[in-house]
Amino acid sequence: MTRKPSYRFAGYIEPWEEKKLGEIVERITRKNKNLESDLPLTISAQYGLIDQETFFNKKVASKDVSGYYLLKKGEFAYNKSYSSDYPWGAVKRLDNYEMGVLSTLYIVFRPNSIDSDFLAVYYDSPKWYKEVSMRAAEGARNHGLLNISPQDFFDTELIFPVNQSEQIAIGSFFQDIDKLISLQQRKLEVLKEQKKTYLKLLFPAKGQTKPSLRFAGFEDDWKEVKLGEVTERITRKNKHLESTLPLTISAQYGLVDQETFFNKKVASKDVSGYYLLKRGEFAYNKSYSSDYPWGAVKRLDNYEKGVLSPLYIVFKPKFIDSDFLAVYYASSNWHKEVSMRATEGARNHGLLNISPQGFFDTELIVPISSAEQEAIGSFFQDLDKAIAKLEEKVNQLKESKQTLLRKMFI
Repeated sequence: MTRKPSYRFAGYIEPWEEKKLGEIVERITRKNKNLESDLPLTISAQYGLIDQETFFNKKVASKDVSGYYLLKKGEFAYNKSYSSDYPWGAVKRLDNYEMGVLSTLYIVFRPNSIDSDFLAVYYDSPKWYKEVSMRAAEGARNHGLLNISPQDFFDTELIFPVNQSEQIAIGSFFQDIDKLISLQQRKLEVLKEQKKTYLKLLFPAKGQTKPSLRFAGFEDDWKEVKLGEVTERITRKNKHLESTLPLTISAQYGLVDQETFFNKKVASKDVSGYYLLKRGEFAYNKSYSSDYPWGAVKRLDNYEKGVLSPLYIVFKPKFIDSDFLAVYYASSNWHKEVSMRATEGARNHGLLNISPQGFFDTELIVPISSAEQEAIGSFFQDLDKAIAKLEEKVNQLKESKQTLLRKMFI
């Protein structure tokens, strides 16, 4: 077996060595009996070991945490909970706090003869999955937890550089990549927050007829109109099979190909009875969720045409700027109008019970001037492009990191 990675820093030629985890780390079973910490932690795939309250928006730990493990900065924890993204659980190092407490379901340890940064990067890679999978087979899962004992976990073998300076070089290299990713993610979050702020400021507040922030040259009051007065409902069926592309609404990506989103087609085989949607037309999905309590309205931007279940309400702008309407439905300004016609009690099998007539009777407040509508629409289009560009940059950095993790480890 080759004991050298595909990619390597110059100057390192020695084969890597294989050892059991238990030979290079020390297990920690230190309890929080003196209540040195009252900060319950959890493992987040994205943020590592973080405060439970920050992550869940509530504490899920026991009130008495004296029997929990006490974890200190620089120590590691293995969470045996598995998910589709983390099929063999997750191992993270405590970086964000001086100390915290963890349920005794976690396996806790600290490095003693391996570089800490290298070990943190190693557990970011998928290279350790096989060893854990050999000791916690698919059948050995229980209530969302992998059934692997501490002894078995510490018996897992890993291959790493003999030379500690190579370990340090690899750890430092990936630390720099993580800092770059974090920097771009922070920029992205700032832009997204700015968009939320502008969505509030550039639309009138409840009971108002003018927004608090306005482009120069526009002073008229906005007017209230029914959606049905400025749009036209579409009930065009796909009877000639002009399209065989079933669409779904994604909160993040808008109207997208079902197969891309679900990794499978969930539409009927016969889509001739579906609505035929063309680029620039809108669809309202009555399915609700915690993030979208009144469903979602999106415009078809990514394809020339596609098909949608007749459960959707489909329409096109007639006497309103299309970009302005897309922005309006990206805000929460329309929620109240829909909520008045589809109350909490009127929900059925995950769908809001609102009729097309009820939906087109919803009222929206819009600028009288089409030029102001266009200015608002164009402003948010540019903002969305900037957000999309940053998202692409973050994704490219993450993909590059994953490639390097595969190539620089054995």
